[in-house]
Amino acid sequence: MRARASAGALADANEVLRRCDVLAGISAMEGGIERTYLSPEHAAANAQVAQWVEAAGMRAWQDLAGNARGSYAGATPEAKTLLLGSHLDTVPNAGRYDGILGVMIAIAVVGRLQERGERLPVALEVLGFADEEGTRFGRTLLGSCAVAGTWETAWLDLRDGAGVSLRDALAAFGLDPDAVGDAALDPEAVRGYLEVHIEQGPLLLDAGRPLGVVSGIMGAKRFDLSMEGRAGHAGGVPMRHRRDALLGAAETAIAVEQVALAEGVVGTVGEMRVLPGAANVIPGRAEFSLDVRAATDAQRDRAWESIRARALDSAVSRRLTLVDTLRHVARATSSERRLSEAVEQGIRAVTGDDAPLELLSKAGHDAMAIASLTPYAMLFVRCGNEGVSHHPDESVTQEDVALAIDAFEAAVLAVGRS
Repeated sequence: MRARASAGALADANEVLRRCDVLAGISAMEGGIERTYLSPEHAAANAQVAQWVEAAGMRAWQDLAGNARGSYAGATPEAKTLLLGSHLDTVPNAGRYDGILGVMIAIAVVGRLQERGERLPVALEVLGFADEEGTRFGRTLLGSCAVAGTWETAWLDLRDGAGVSLRDALAAFGLDPDAVGDAALDPEAVRGYLEVHIEQGPLLLDAGRPLGVVSGIMGAKRFDLSMEGRAGHAGGVPMRHRRDALLGAAETAIAVEQVALAEGVVGTVGEMRVLPGAANVIPGRAEFSLDVRAATDAQRDRAWESIRARALDSAVSRRLTLVDTLRHVARATSSERRLSEAVEQGIRAVTGDDAPLELLSKAGHDAMAIASLTPYAMLFVRCGNEGVSHHPDESVTQEDVALAIDAFEAAVLAVGRS
């Protein structure tokens, strides 16, 4: 492997990391990072990114869904468009690289072309997607679904934690709620989609590799679950008479872990709320989330059916009522071989690695939604701190980012010139 990145690449990486720091300061959270869809912070981030997009020689604009975009014309007016990007929104108390690093690297690569005065046989478009995480309205990939042409009008009725509807939030942001679907691109005009993202896991770190190529993205389903029992006095109700909803939810959470290990999938109970929520009251209701992901949709669905069966067994034995509501579905996707080969060539060129590490992404990405529009490929960048992500300890190195910029530029050129 190449020992070090070039001085020019390190300088570019330094600027990319500085920009990530600038965006980290645009936050609704004191002492942390939180930037959600259609918030004042969303608007401020788009305005800042527009300045960097213009400095890279692109036309900066915001589309009808609130995505930040930059256009770099091709060598001919009829050129198809190669899409580059990732997302600008965050989870609460986020790290500063998830999504954002990919947008900054895409801008840096286009800036290199502009510095050389080079136009490709394809146009380039950088996208800073507005809502990949789904933090505010509970529905992920809103920005990229709008671009992909899979926006659903029913989503306008979604509400955030304060009761504000997506329709009203769009209007308050200055967007027309009934025109969001018009952000969709024409599949015939698009050449493909390339995305850089931190791995959000430890595999590259464990392998001692700075970069990897993504083979595909796991399919996911999210559910809202509830166990309904009967509240009662913690001292007055004998143990054998109790219908404790929390115990049913807890048994289900344990079942999630057991089924996931047995079936080779990943499952997470990330939210739980107990009602009435008093120390001296038996829980009468427990509300909790479930996230199930697998390499194939069939494997994911089998795991869910096993989990549901275990949850029903617990409900019956404890005289509880189980309710499950599907909140989100994302199908498993595979990267396109032609585009992935361009990413692999870029990795080989900068690292000297004859066989770049191929990874299946367990995390969801905008590429999942864009797959409905055009083929995709992804480049993963190594995470430090045991691969932690969605956390302030999220980290990358300047050296790895420099290699990623060079590799991504090589991939863009390979696809753009082919």
